[in-house]
Amino acid sequence: MNLRQMAAWGQDPSGAKVIELPNPERFLTLAFEGAARTVPEIDSDIYKQFRSNVARLALELPDRLSEEEKLAQIRSVLREFETYRKISEDELRNRTQEWRSVASFLFGELLKALGIDETVAQSDELSRRIAAVASAARIRDLRAQLDLFLHPQGADSAPIGASSLQTADHTTANDNAAGLRGGGSALEHLKQIVAAGEKAFIVLFRLSCLNMINQRFGPEAVEDCLMAVAAFLTQNLQSDDAVYHWSDSSLLAILEGRANEQILIAELERIVFQNRETSVNIGGRATMLRIPLTFDVTPVERLQSPDDLLKITLQTNRSSR
Repeated sequence: MNLRQMAAWGQDPSGAKVIELPNPERFLTLAFEGAARTVPEIDSDIYKQFRSNVARLALELPDRLSEEEKLAQIRSVLREFETYRKISEDELRNRTQEWRSVASFLFGELLKALGIDETVAQSDELSRRIAAVASAARIRDLRAQLDLFLHPQGADSAPIGASSLQTADHTTANDNAAGLRGGGSALEHLKQIVAAGEKAFIVLFRLSCLNMINQRFGPEAVEDCLMAVAAFLTQNLQSDDAVYHWSDSSLLAILEGRANEQILIAELERIVFQNRETSVNIGGRATMLRIPLTFDVTPVERLQSPDDLLKITLQTNRSSR
């Protein structure tokens, strides 16, 4: 059967006569271009190239070609469809894998910010499901499980196992355990420094082991530890340095008058090294305890706006487990 018979409109009931189209090449050109329009656009650049290739090959079906050459040209068009299918499947597979990787990373960062152990059974199971989920129905089911995990008692509830010690203090009051003004005051102070164009450094001090102390001795022991560290830092930093309560496991200082970051880091390392055991009230009696203390330094000039303070502390504030 030749190309005109392949493009035939139909046959009579006896099969003796073939009704031929007057221009089968034009028919095939339109058919290929129409089929290309129905192919899903997975990637814009790949799709444009595919459409261009199909249009070019479909137009190369002039009458002057032999039947064999026309069939070879048709096979070339079909190969373009097959190639596009393979490339699109690979793109979808890679894209899905990358989104899973991003979602897994963000979930892990969220667990750290909440002070939740990633190896705990429920969070570990959710992490593994994020890395493997594929169908839309399973993604919806996973979304519901994540919502239940993050808000077990309703919209405003916190996950089971989340550390209350990580909750940022955005108030300006000094009614916290450290007796310092809250993070809201730190943000106001920082806005004044940025507006004046002054040089300053933000230091986030992190207190380790507080989760363990909280579990063993209760929140009052944690408050005593925070109060002791706040007093230690206030005493050892310069008198015009501002120290704030950022969370129940971290304190934030805004320091001015330092020549550069290296000198400041050296100064802070000396202070932290001097951190000794202090007397805290644990179980109703005075106990000598040393709270490990670490810090991160950020020059104010690296901030695009004062509100970036919240992003910096969220990235660096990690409670010890």
